[in-house]
Amino acid sequence: MIVTKRKMSYMAFGVHILSEIPLPELSPMGLEDQGFDVEVVIEDLKMEWEHLAKDKTGYIFKESYVLFRLDDIAIFLIKEGKKISISPLKDYKEDIAKMIVLGTCIGAILLQRNILPLHGSTIAVNGKAYAIVGESGAGKSTLASTFIRDGYPILTDDIIAVSILNERTPFVIPSYPQQKLWQETLHEFGKTTSNLKSVYGRQTKYYVPLLAEFLTNPLPLAGIFELVKIDQEEVEVVTKTRLEQLSILYNHTYRNLMISGLRKLEWHFKVSTNILNNINVYQLQRPISRFTSDELVSIILEKIRLTEENNKK
Repeated sequence: MIVTKRKMSYMAFGVHILSEIPLPELSPMGLEDQGFDVEVVIEDLKMEWEHLAKDKTGYIFKESYVLFRLDDIAIFLIKEGKKISISPLKDYKEDIAKMIVLGTCIGAILLQRNILPLHGSTIAVNGKAYAIVGESGAGKSTLASTFIRDGYPILTDDIIAVSILNERTPFVIPSYPQQKLWQETLHEFGKTTSNLKSVYGRQTKYYVPLLAEFLTNPLPLAGIFELVKIDQEEVEVVTKTRLEQLSILYNHTYRNLMISGLRKLEWHFKVSTNILNNINVYQLQRPISRFTSDELVSIILEKIRLTEENNKK
């Protein structure tokens, strides 16, 4: 880790981040890595907020930046895909600021850099990346944890960064070695919460570090599975139309309200179409009433096996 003028150097989502606040969840960079792609700084944005914010709530968008305020904790500015500014307010807490930086701010940075951020987890199977997307509470991280338990590495949790190589092939860029898991899920896997830190605002959800289970190399995106909860007893795989698949990608783009705010609608449609030209998208419907991760893993692996066999024909 570099420490120069109180700044620390990290790598995540394929970008080198130089930060004035510690981000220990990220992979540290070595002393030989002098350049950076994204800078995280502390600066006073109160006058800018007062000048631009009319109702004092929500997001303020320009083509090159996103400005928003989180209660009386801090004001955040994300600019040109290169800079995240944090302006502490009276109730500022660094842990909350870090959570916002690694969530909403990184989501905005990726969009500004023309990298598609999806909301979900990504696991690696046979040298390819498979994304698990869904609404909060759908069970994405739980399903990813089941894959990890069965020996499959993970590339991302929470935000999936998808980049298009040579304007054709979608790749998933690894994030950083950490998951966020509910207490119920941890107990299902026989793990305790005694040494884990809870997520702000969600006292029964915890940060879980990953080391050997985390993959650091980008992999081609080979499939997307949308996980939804339904009121039935059996797991079902549903085939969706092309238009519905486009909706899945839009609905599960991380903080998708920023797509129009940053004038990225046309870009988003083009990237989504490109992705759908290269991969399959499936919807997995799982019952609310019972734990189905083992069953879902078997279904996903069978889908992957059949797809690979068909591709060889």
